[in-house]
Amino acid sequence: MKQAGTTLRRSFLLSPARCDGRRAQMLCNPNASFDLALRLRPEGPGAPIGEVFSFLSGLYFRGKLAYANAFDTGRQGNPSTLIITTDRGLVAPDTVIHRDDLVAFSTVDIASKDDRYAGPLRRDTEALRAALGEEGMVVLLGSIATGKYTEILIDAFGERLLFPIAFVGRGDMSRGGLLLRHVQQGSELEYVPVLGADRHGKRPPKLGPK
Repeated sequence: MKQAGTTLRRSFLLSPARCDGRRAQMLCNPNASFDLALRLRPEGPGAPIGEVFSFLSGLYFRGKLAYANAFDTGRQGNPSTLIITTDRGLVAPDTVIHRDDLVAFSTVDIASKDDRYAGPLRRDTEALRAALGEEGMVVLLGSIATGKYTEILIDAFGERLLFPIAFVGRGDMSRGGLLLRHVQQGSELEYVPVLGADRHGKRPPKLGPK
């Protein structure tokens, strides 16, 4: 994650898409004939995990990925946008996966703190902390209401783990829409530390029409 003479200043971490739902079943159906499912077959070329998760999660993950791409401050060769996975830690959005990988993701329950999830994530957060240096920040684009991601990430980054304060009280679809609007506007959201934040605030007003 780090090149000689370069240091990351900020990294976006994207929470994973659900890999055992209806859309995942569509992708894993051996009889599926649409393009993405065909590419994911064992004999196919595969597809970037960012594209696959955008299909699985729809608006929410598409918003997270578009937002991170729009405001990524990393340098060439240093992946500063990374996706949390259930069994292989942090991976870049352009990491190519196949159907078997998607099936493997679906077998690990991150809420249970399975070591297949926690072990690789701890390994990669330590590597990311080294790449970020002493002043680098991490912005989590994902849920902070539970400890699924935050406990491990806080252990690694402490007060340098941030999240968009506008996420509090919003559902997934609302977060996705909010992120896409800020991409279109070219303006970043306000970030605050996860540590000590109120993670269960009131539901904000619905997003108005564009």
